Amino acid sequence: MRSDANIAGPMTDPVPGPRAESPGEDVSRETPPPMDDTPIGRAAQLAVEAMGRAGEGLPRPEQTRVIVVANQKGGVGKTTTTVNLAASLALHGGRVLVIDLDPQGNASTALGIDHHAEVPSIYDVLVESRPLSEVVQPVVDVEGLFCAPATIDLAGAEIELVSLVARESRLQRAIQAYEQPLDYVLIDCPPSLGLLTVNALVAGQEVLIPIQCEYYALEGLGQLLRNVDLVRGHLNPTLHVSTILLTMYDGRTRLASQVADEVRNHFGDEVLRTSIPRSVRISEAPSYGQTVLTYDPGSSGALSYLEAAREIALKGVGVSYDTTHAHIGAQSNPNMVEGIQ
Repeated sequence: MRSDANIAGPMTDPVPGPRAESPGEDVSRETPPPMDDTPIGRAAQLAVEAMGRAGEGLPRPEQTRVIVVANQKGGVGKTTTTVNLAASLALHGGRVLVIDLDPQGNASTALGIDHHAEVPSIYDVLVESRPLSEVVQPVVDVEGLFCAPATIDLAGAEIELVSLVARESRLQRAIQAYEQPLDYVLIDCPPSLGLLTVNALVAGQEVLIPIQCEYYALEGLGQLLRNVDLVRGHLNPTLHVSTILLTMYDGRTRLASQVADEVRNHFGDEVLRTSIPRSVRISEAPSYGQTVLTYDPGSSGALSYLEAAREIALKGVGVSYDTTHAHIGAQSNPNMVEGIQ
């Protein structure tokens, strides 16, 4: 984990100001610019404010919110969004369960959860009807955060589920039977629209769609939205798309702004005001078995996920979101995207 002093990259020597001399003294004094006017100062200020707000906690939902993170387009930040939002909600004081439905098990890796073939996993819950409580593991780094891991066995679950009774609602039943109190369940879906994703859509009330701020961002979303409509019409009438999150936002490019505008025009209030910047720290964190919140809590990525989680939590209880801090990271200063990572 990097110290706060290195939030904005290596520290540089301050630029000397004018010499200040008093009678009888031959002493030069350096007068660096005020802290708030430097990238490091701004980043430190944002870190203190955001982590302070995380410690304050947020209103807890009246009942467990089950949020499905889905987008069949690969590489848009589904897993990254799932684990970092989950960690952020837990840091805000919630009890959060991440269900890893992707056979690659990347969410389990990012949370530091062991998920080799012998570990009890979500596969056992779906195919073998094992209680969810027997596979859930606590995340060591974040209090209040738990994970139901995926193993490679899940790769065959699509075929094995076909012949099972109530194949579309097995995850829903497992979550309903889970007795430990939870504020949020976040389900990380595979980049496909098969039975695993259908199980997630039947189990959830809300769909969160991460959209990459790059060309073809909306390509393929139509089929996902149609599937959401089908599931709502036949299997889960409470399901709806509640949240669109813009990821990999680089304010230095015109394309990112154009994509963001297009998405906001298309989806309206469902799009979070907070967007997630393209950040090296976010990419590095999983290789250390951590979320960016614990890997580098002062980075632009960590601050953005904290704000996004705050916005999601407040939307869920019908509280208007304070936009004062919504545009941190890439949006507050486009030139700081790579400077403050």
